[in-house]
Amino acid sequence: MEVSVLKEALDRHDQGHDEPCRVCRARTCRPFQTVGDVAYWRCETCEAVLVERSKLPAGPEERAHYLTHRNDPQDPGYRRFLSRLADPLTERLEPASLGLDYGCGPGPGLAEMLREDGHSVAAYDPFFAPNRSMLAGRYDFIACSEVAEHFHEPAREFALFDRLLKPGGWLGLMTCFRTEDSRFANWHYRRDPTHVVFYKEETLRYLAALFGWSCEIPRKDVALMHKAF
Repeated sequence: MEVSVLKEALDRHDQGHDEPCRVCRARTCRPFQTVGDVAYWRCETCEAVLVERSKLPAGPEERAHYLTHRNDPQDPGYRRFLSRLADPLTERLEPASLGLDYGCGPGPGLAEMLREDGHSVAAYDPFFAPNRSMLAGRYDFIACSEVAEHFHEPAREFALFDRLLKPGGWLGLMTCFRTEDSRFANWHYRRDPTHVVFYKEETLRYLAALFGWSCEIPRKDVALMHKAF
């Protein structure tokens, strides 16, 4: 099965059917690996790995899978997990900043924690808080925890972040960074059917540079991007 899937991917590439990288738009995606009946592509420019487009999950499938998560905003363990992003982000914010928890899910724990620190935080999620008026404002910061790996069109999402951020604003992002190629097939993060794009540190630094942002990696799996004034 894996051989045939890879052959189909190679045939599409040889026939000129390859499309721009969904992360950086470069036309440098090449077949990477196949696992089961799913082919993965890697961009030679930004080093992102992407699920082939035909395997992107439909909206109802995604929502049903997210509802299996048990992320209680009051659970101490979950709050410790979110603090890996919240702590370094809040260290860089001005008091009483205005932010957006993008992809907040059914239990916006991160937004709640940031409010406890004195910030005003709006919440948006295409499935659980789909108020698109939240995408018409401008923000001092955007927090995006365990969301970027779900983006079907990452380039479009990051362009949205650039529009939403005020000059001097911060984008705080947490996602498991991809490491060695040899570990990819058995990586727990890859097994989630709603995880469709996988970033390296280098991917996020490359994306930041495209938008003229600076990029810090304050701890494992966390990136803080700063939009210039």
